Amino acid sequence: MGRHLVGADREGGARRAPGRVVAYTACGAVLLAGCASMPDSGDLRGVESTPRQDTQVRVFAMPPHEDASSSEIVSGFLEALTSDDPDFEIARKYLTKEASDKWRPLLSTTVLADGPGVESDRMGGREETDSLSYTLTGTKVARVDAQQSYSPAGGDYSETMHLTQDKKTKQWRIDVPPRGVVMGKSDFQRNYMPVDKYYFATNTTLGTSPHTAAVADPVYVRRNVDPMTEMVRSLLKGPTSWLNPVVRSSFPTGTALKEDGDSLAPNDQNILTVPLNDKAARVGLTKCKEMAAQLLFTLQNVTPTVDEVELRAGGRQLCTLTEGGAEDVAARGSVERAEYLYFLDAKHQLVRLAAATNDTHPDPVPGALGEGEKQLESVAVSRDEAMAAGVAQDGKELYVGALVSGGPLGEPELTSEGRTPDERLSAPSWDAQGDLWVADRDPDHPRLLLLEEGVGDPLVVKTPPGLEGRIESVRVAADGVRIALVVKQGDKSSLLIGRIERGEDDKGGERAAVSVHELRSATPELEEVTAMSWAGDSRLVVVGREKGGVQTMRYVQVDGSTPEGPVPAALSGVKEITASEDARLPLVGYSEDGIVRLPSGMQWQKVVTDGTAPVYPG
Repeated sequence: MGRHLVGADREGGARRAPGRVVAYTACGAVLLAGCASMPDSGDLRGVESTPRQDTQVRVFAMPPHEDASSSEIVSGFLEALTSDDPDFEIARKYLTKEASDKWRPLLSTTVLADGPGVESDRMGGREETDSLSYTLTGTKVARVDAQQSYSPAGGDYSETMHLTQDKKTKQWRIDVPPRGVVMGKSDFQRNYMPVDKYYFATNTTLGTSPHTAAVADPVYVRRNVDPMTEMVRSLLKGPTSWLNPVVRSSFPTGTALKEDGDSLAPNDQNILTVPLNDKAARVGLTKCKEMAAQLLFTLQNVTPTVDEVELRAGGRQLCTLTEGGAEDVAARGSVERAEYLYFLDAKHQLVRLAAATNDTHPDPVPGALGEGEKQLESVAVSRDEAMAAGVAQDGKELYVGALVSGGPLGEPELTSEGRTPDERLSAPSWDAQGDLWVADRDPDHPRLLLLEEGVGDPLVVKTPPGLEGRIESVRVAADGVRIALVVKQGDKSSLLIGRIERGEDDKGGERAAVSVHELRSATPELEEVTAMSWAGDSRLVVVGREKGGVQTMRYVQVDGSTPEGPVPAALSGVKEITASEDARLPLVGYSEDGIVRLPSGMQWQKVVTDGTAPVYPG
């Protein structure tokens, strides 16, 4: 049973049923790379999940044939859910008209470890009934909701499907389908792709120009069903509910693509014209350019063929914007290139190397953290590379200094009362506003702290009341609205992503509260996370270990999904890892071989033997 792709035969080509010959003929006739076929018997087993295919493979469903058995209707429907049928029109042919009218396939997609298993609920001796039930079973891996937002899931899946036989035509159809869409993990990976849509941060002011930060909002769209148009529709609908409290969209409420418009596609000059409805007809030029920047940022991670967008509404051109113009509207972490890579030398003092070179001879940073005698355990450098923060070697004190020659190092900005180095201060992290974050791991007084501009009395950051465990490490995203935390509870440590919300200072001089909300796991399958760093607008690199497994290094998305593309080359004995949101810069690690780096497409290379705590700015 199951789908049949041109050039791939699961049964090894030993035999081909007549139905499959038809499928091959149909594929060849229309030059499709793949098509689905009906099973050649009424025997009903679990619907196999197709092995991952080349992304160019297209799979098309086939409608039910005359007098199809109930089991063929069930398997054909499940196959149709995994096809590239734009509006699930073929899947609907397996449903009664009433069921088709009510069925909402875009409400949710449930992803199972394997294709759904199918169990007949038919009792012995009742073969002649015109009403049958089947149970779909499996192990849940994830769910994609109506906003196209992905979230990991676990536990058993069990849904009942009901079929009825038409009294006149004697044709079986499904009158109670499963909720939404269900498919196996490999079919999901073939059918859907992760993409980032972009909005603008609120309540944050970047220390650099432009002062607006672009924030990535990851969603999943169907890979072969007009993804460019679907991405624009998703962008116009607004941010996902998790991100919504900290971002804004420049599109006026109710803005949508103009009805009856064609699929979006750039012209031969790589210019994409986007026709909008009248809700956008009266926007001013500044607002329009923000809208265009959101579109460009969003579409550039779907296709490289859009260099410029033109927005139209109300029968006229609103504005145009090029790729370079979008970078003037808002800052994106993935295009902000660091000038230096920083780490601690054998004397535990701060040194740096030019980031985009193969240089292996570091220089001390200017200022007291590079030129003085203070020995450090961990460091962070502000995103404008003007300031640095260092935790003393015993983990007890936090120092902050300017990276200018002769700059003094004053008293510590913060002191922990923890009893051992592991129970004192974490490595610090600078956000895009120039504020400094650090965790005090003192078991008697654990706190997440914020030092505005790196100095002064620390502000205690409110964390969700349900947060269990102790924050071990902190990394704030370049957009300033998302934070990655490694939280340890007992023998387990996990990577959680939270949303940073900032209040406004009141007129009485009270400092605004800063809080972290809705922590969610980015690595549900890892039992131990030992190191992590942001490695893109919605991607992190993580070093960790699965239960009973060995240490691995991988990329993860903030939503807990696994990004496409190659994984980092293996590296043994990793203690620390750093990456830039700018993917052009290499990963850098601290391992048993010292400081090492991983240029794109190459193997790990030694930088220096005696060095620790590598960091890019942030």
